[in-house]
Amino acid sequence: MISASVFERSRLKIEIRKYLDFIKEVEGLKSVTRTAWMKSGRQESTAEHSWRLALFAAIVARQFPELDHGKVLFMSLVHDLGERYSGDQSAVLLPDKLEKTKEEEFAIKKLASFLPEEIGHHIIDVCKEYNEGVTKEAVLVKALDKAETIIQHNQGKNPPDFDYEFNLTYGLKYFEQEPFLISLRAELDRETRYKLNQ
Repeated sequence: MISASVFERSRLKIEIRKYLDFIKEVEGLKSVTRTAWMKSGRQESTAEHSWRLALFAAIVARQFPELDHGKVLFMSLVHDLGERYSGDQSAVLLPDKLEKTKEEEFAIKKLASFLPEEIGHHIIDVCKEYNEGVTKEAVLVKALDKAETIIQHNQGKNPPDFDYEFNLTYGLKYFEQEPFLISLRAELDRETRYKLNQ
């Protein structure tokens, strides 16, 4: 008969293997390039965007004490996991939203399958919540996601034909309710207009 401690060690080893497999698989996001350009002149990766969004969310969350800050941070980190296999599909290029959502849901389920079941389902649920964009946490993360992209557009060393006008309409609906987000958007739009007038 196998002792409980041997069984527990075996179960733990399997669980740790799953965490490691997942982390190794999402490494691919470091190589997925986005259509945003860095200050250095190279295109950023999805992983770089997600990291800066998570940092942005972490420092801004205090403005929203009623929200679940842990969920906001986790959502910021996982919101673009779906790009692991299909890559970034820029909003500027107007991708088919239904097809994009379907591809990303498939990718998230595939990634979640690497993990222990409970955390895998949690990632699927949080990504679904983000995509539906109706909870206060999802609205905040969506607003900051759009804001981080606009900041990168305005900060980056872009090609000469870069469309700064796009920034002025991108994700407007997520900035309409909260005074902090309204003010943030006004400042981002001011920066965009400055770039347009250069």
